[in-house]
Amino acid sequence: MFEQSQIQEFKEAFSCIDQDRDGIIKKQDLKETYTQLGKLNVKDEELEEMLQEGKGPINFTVFLTLFGEKLNGTDPEETILAAFKLFDPNATGFVNKDEFKRLLMTQADKFTEDEVEQAFSVAPIDVTGNIDYKSLCYIITHGDEKEES
Repeated sequence: MFEQSQIQEFKEAFSCIDQDRDGIIKKQDLKETYTQLGKLNVKDEELEEMLQEGKGPINFTVFLTLFGEKLNGTDPEETILAAFKLFDPNATGFVNKDEFKRLLMTQADKFTEDEVEQAFSVAPIDVTGNIDYKSLCYIITHGDEKEES
């Protein structure tokens, strides 16, 4: 389900959340994590809802399974690439940013201006306004390396 590097990242995240290092994420662990992130007024009901997603104690295996279920909504990289290729009849590996923005805002699940800008904030766009969609597909499916540094 996950690559070894992804599992390692999840282990690190789990360790950060498991404040008392007992191998189980509990309500107090979540509360302390939120406090460290600057959110001081998290309601107990919100924390309980999060914990109930695990349907029992949240150890690392359950944590990994929960993320697998959440991330399962992302299409495989090949599927996303095939969709982009529809907008690249000359097989250049690029789509025009302005044309792509127009399509995102007028077709199917219409994006808002803010959603388009958010998507473009991680998109590799060259000086001529073209999106390198192969790199964007990688970012969508594997995450943005710039965010990690």
